Amino acid sequence: MDIPVNDLHNLMTTLHNALAQELLDRVNSGTATASDLSVVRQFLKDNGIDSVPKKGDPLERLSHTLPFTEVDDEEVAGQLPN
Repeated sequence: MDIPVNDLHNLMTTLHNALAQELLDRVNSGTATASDLSVVRQFLKDNGIDSVPKKGDPLERLSHTLPFTEVDDEEVAGQLPN
């Protein structure tokens, strides 16, 4: 069964929007699981959505609570402790 290109595009747009809405609903309701949040993260990444923390926003506050160090993780990846 061949689907016309315009119909296929409309179908993909509808599915994309439905997935985005479902993910948003789960996050907003507080019912999103860790797995759901991982899907959200990948969905945003796959769609070129990223963010730079701004003073006082949730991303900036989160970045200050995570145990990051000044050393880039790739610099020490694979190194054994002394």
